[in-house]
Parts: sequence; structure tokens; C-alpha cells
Amino acid sequence: MLQREKKGTWHYGVPDKYAVWYEEMRPDRSSDADSYALLQAGLDHINQGFSVFDRHLRLVGWNQKFLELLDFPDWIGHRGTPFETLIRYNAERGEYGPGDAEQQVAERVEQARRFEPHFFERTRPTGEILAIRGDPLPEGGFVTVYTDVTEQRHYERLIREQNEELERRVRERTADLHAAHDQLLDAIAKQKDIAEALAVSESRLQLIIDRVPAGIAYWDKDVQCLFANRRFATAFGRRKEECIGRPATEVVGDETLAELQGYVDRVLGGESVTFEYEATLARRRPATVRTNLIPEINEHGEVAGFFILSLDITRQKKAETAILQAEKMEAVGQLSSGIAHDFNNLLTVVLGNLIPFRDRCRDPDDRAEFLDPAIEAARKGAKLTDRLLSFARRQPLSRQPVDVEDLVAGMVRLFRRSLPNDIEIVTATGGQPYPALVDPHQLENALLNLAINARDAMPKGGRLAFETTFLTVPEHSASEDDIAPGEYVRIGVQDTGGGMDPATRARVFEPFFTTKQGEGGSGLGLSMVYGFVKQSHGAIRIESEPSHGTKVVILLPRARQADESDDVSIRSGRFRAAEDDLLLLVEDNEQVRAVVRRQLTDLGYRLIEAGDADEALELLENVPDFTVLVSDIVMPGAMTGIDLGERARAVKPDLKIILMTGYAGRDRMRDLDTCPFPVLRKPFDQVQLVTALTNQPT
Repeated sequence: MLQREKKGTWHYGVPDKYAVWYEEMRPDRSSDADSYALLQAGLDHINQGFSVFDRHLRLVGWNQKFLELLDFPDWIGHRGTPFETLIRYNAERGEYGPGDAEQQVAERVEQARRFEPHFFERTRPTGEILAIRGDPLPEGGFVTVYTDVTEQRHYERLIREQNEELERRVRERTADLHAAHDQLLDAIAKQKDIAEALAVSESRLQLIIDRVPAGIAYWDKDVQCLFANRRFATAFGRRKEECIGRPATEVVGDETLAELQGYVDRVLGGESVTFEYEATLARRRPATVRTNLIPEINEHGEVAGFFILSLDITRQKKAETAILQAEKMEAVGQLSSGIAHDFNNLLTVVLGNLIPFRDRCRDPDDRAEFLDPAIEAARKGAKLTDRLLSFARRQPLSRQPVDVEDLVAGMVRLFRRSLPNDIEIVTATGGQPYPALVDPHQLENALLNLAINARDAMPKGGRLAFETTFLTVPEHSASEDDIAPGEYVRIGVQDTGGGMDPATRARVFEPFFTTKQGEGGSGLGLSMVYGFVKQSHGAIRIESEPSHGTKVVILLPRARQADESDDVSIRSGRFRAAEDDLLLLVEDNEQVRAVVRRQLTDLGYRLIEAGDADEALELLENVPDFTVLVSDIVMPGAMTGIDLGERARAVKPDLKIILMTGYAGRDRMRDLDTCPFPVLRKPFDQVQLVTALTNQPT
């Protein structure tokens, strides 16, 4: 067997049928081992087990608790372990009960390949009860959390046993009270003993009930509170002793009781009721509460009162909403990126032919009447696809350290000149650099969209406030915003407009959703902001109520320092290719290739064309004179432009490489944030082409 010893050494001891992949996956002993060990040691201190499998169902992350809870040997905890290996190990040792082990393995592997959320509890042969929750990951694969709930189930069983014991003793007490008169003295003595036992039992039961993570109460048929545990009383800002004997209206308030009256009437009619509602708890804290009302029926078949069990599911609802929003945005994003890809190719052909035609047209009236409007309309179409890609989170970003406070100050100066005079603009800043890792141009566009929305929400004037601060997001709350724990720059944009109701607020990030009927609103503004923030690994929140304005909060990852970047403007008329330059142009769309070919030949390049990556690679390997490669990213075949660039650089290390794309769809290529080559967004003009050709390392 292969087993890791205390100081990282290994020796053989893995069962033969697992030895092949285990030997192949043995970790190297590079200098990264210490960092890996430190990270793993931290993960091993978590009191829940977790595992992460990639989209190929291979283990890529785990902690020691995972191995301990499922009683796996150390050799299973290895990067690359197939999911099927873990299932087979369990099946062969009887973890899934009697049955054909191969069938058990096949069924569980097939279910895992669906990558669907799941939750269940499993009792191991040793008696431990494990709660297992699995959630799919956006890029494929899933993460699973394993929790030992044996003790929790033990307490639940203890509560049931205590209740049964209490009922049994009450029956004994009732029987004693109805005994014959000549046994009265004995009955009184027994009653005393029973009362003492009941006091002990009730005290123990009360302790358990107060520690249960749920609000528990009992109201009689007159809706008077006869019992409340600590959590129920605290939710309404009271001590539990203050609830006993009071009418429900004094405990929960008239407004809450009125909202729940229909459910109370149903339970008093003998019906068990389960419902969810939005509550305002102590200290004005809003919460989503799931409540169960269970009637108590007396011996005459009448409702004597009812039990209340309430759970605060606010975080669960936020997580569910975030998942649904992400899934919806991802689906529409895939559609948007596909449309943008074809549309940008069309616009490349349109602009690539219109601009040279305009330059050759000698009649200024024809240029002004026919060509200039057509070119302007095509450029507006390109801007529309940019907004679609920003929403779809497929727009390549130029992320860099940016002083957010300085950028906001510059935008505020612009807004003061452009927004109506009856809108007061104020800023609340700390007077210090707030560096964030972000694309500055996309951030400016986002702030512009928010300012325009605020203006439209305040037709009679109002107040628009901008605020920048630092914020540290702890691990326990990071999941609510679907971001990593750490330091962020917080940008707040608040207006005093009409605000939004919950239904509108839930849809504001949907593409093409707008409340500006008849006013020319495209419905892409907030969608673009959402996509840009998510692609920047940040978060966005909206706080709004009717007649109370709207506040948009953006969180962006904090950078260490802000750098100054120089704007480079190059006039294409001054640039000519070197005499010895030979350029390879790779583009599968013939019309787009014709446009780019003309732009390059106008710059003096000699060039050879290829229709796909395979043909281009063959040319690179057989023609040693190429100095520049210009290639589309998404092409037919297995290779993308990024793959071609990397293989071309291996063949010819000093080759200039420029890539072109109409979109950055994650289904066909890797994330452009990590692309090692300059990328030209279609459609582009000759100035942008020259900029790319002259501003990259060779």
C-alpha cells in the first residue's frame, strides 16, 4: 500500500486495484508542499467533513474530518481519487446495506453525474448518523458537507422519551386521584413523589427546549400564551417569563397577530398549518420565518389550544434566491454571448467595409447623408453587444488596481455638470486611496448607469449620495453574497426617489426588464452592472422600499495599491509594417477574414491566411519566416485561438501574437482573465489594430 508517513514520506500498502492511479497521482515534493500542508492543516481543524469533486468526478479537495466521519483510510484522501473508488470502497464493506455492490456503485455514480443539489441522512453500520448536503459548482463538479448529527438525533429522541415519560406519570397521577377514599393518604404520598419526579423531568425538558434552535410556544383556545421557550420570547424582545399568561397580542404585537389571524383560525378549527411569512423581530430586524401550528385535541374532541414551532429561515431563503438568480443569469448569459458572437462578426464586416468606402467617397454630402449614419448605427450596435457581454459576464476585463475614491470623485464632477440642477449630489469619503482590483472603464460605466437610474427615479429633484469605504467580509457571511471572505472596497449609491416594491426589486437585474415604459429604457443598465460586478469577483446589493428611495451597494475586491496607467493613442496613418514582416491571419469566417486582410495589407503587411487552427499550426511548423500571428479565438475544431497561440509560441518564441474575439464564452474556451495574449474585441478599427500590434511584448 502507498501510505503517507509523518514527515511526508511514502511506502507501498495500497490495495492492488487502486495502486495504479494512486502511484500516478502521488504528490511531488516541491517547495509548494509546505504551503499545501499548512492549508490542509487549517482545513483539517473544521469540525465538519467536506469534499470537492470536479466535473470529471475526481476528488480535488477534502479535509481530515471527511476521512474520519466516513471511516476512510488515508490513501483515499488523495487528489484525483475517482468518486467511483470511494463508492466502491463503501459498497464492498457494506455501508449501503445488503445488495449487489456493483449495482450500488453504478446507481450512485450515475446520480452524481447529474450534479443536482441533494440532502439526506445516512446511518452508518457503526450507528453514527451523518447529514450529507451536496451542491453543484458553477464550473461543474460539486461540494459536499458531512455533519455528524448523531448527538442531535439523540437529543430529539431524549425529548420524545421525556414527553412519553411525562404523559405516563400524568396518567399515573390521574389514576391515583380517582382511587378509593381509603387509599387517599397513600395516594397523597404517591402524588408528592410523582410531583417531585415531574419537577426534575420538566426542568430537564425545559433546558433542552430552550437550547433547541427554534421558537416553541403553546397558546390556548383563547389565544393566550401559556408556554414559550427562550428563543421564541427573544425573537419578540421579551424574556420567556414575560410571555406566560399574556394574550398573544401583547407578546407578538397587533400587526403580527393580524397577519397570522387566518392561520390561527384554521388551527383552532383542528387543522395543522405550515406557512412562511416576513416578520419584523426584535430591534426591527426583518426575517423570513417558517411556522408550524399544531392543534391539541382534548378527550372531548375539542381544540384546547395549539403548539407553535417557528424557524428563522432568512439565510436559507437568501441562499436559495442567490442560486436561482445565478442560474437564471447564467442561462440568459449563454444565450446573450452566442448572439453577441454572431452579431460582432456581422458588425466587423459592416464597419470594415463602410469605413474604407467612406474614406474613398469624394462627395461630402453622400458621406454625411448615407455613410456616416450607417457607420454610427453599426458602432451603436457594437456598444449594445458590449452591454450584453457585460451582463453575461463574458466581456474581457482589464482588471488593475484603481483608486476608487479618485474615480468616484471624477465621475461626480461629470454628474454635477450633466444632471439636472434640482438634484443635489453629495459624497461621503475617507480622504484616502481606496484601491480596488477592477476594470476602471467598466466601473465608470456602472456608476453612470446607476446615476442615470437615480435621475429617472427623481423627476422632481432630490438627493444623490456616493460613499466609499473599506469592508471586511467574514467567512460566515460571505456565502450570502456568493463571494470569497476578505477585504473589499464598498461603493454606495443612494437616491431619494420613489423606491421599488419587492416584486420590482426581485427583477431589476434581469436583462430587458425596465419600468421606463415609453421612455426608451433598454432594460440592460442594471444587468450590465450586475454582470460586471460578478465578473470582477464582487457582489451587488439593492436596498429599496416604495417612497423611501433606493440604495445600491457594490463590493469590489480590495487591491494592495493603485497604479497609474498611461493612455496610448496611435494614429494608424503613421504606422507601416517592417519589410521583413510576414503575418499569419487565422479566421474561419471568410467575410471577416477579408475585412481584417484589407486592414493589414493597408498597413503594409505581407500575409498568409488560414481557415482554422490546424491549418495554421501546419503553416507555422513549415514556414519559418512568420513574425506576427493574428487569430480568432473561437474556431471550428478542438483548438481555440489561445491553444494555437501557446503552441505557436513554443514553435517560435519571438512571434508576436494577437487574438480576436466576438465574445468569451466559457463553454468553448478558458477565462480571458488568464489569457497570456492581447485580445482585440470585434468589431475593431484600424487604430485599435495598430495599438494591439505596437503595444505587446514580443
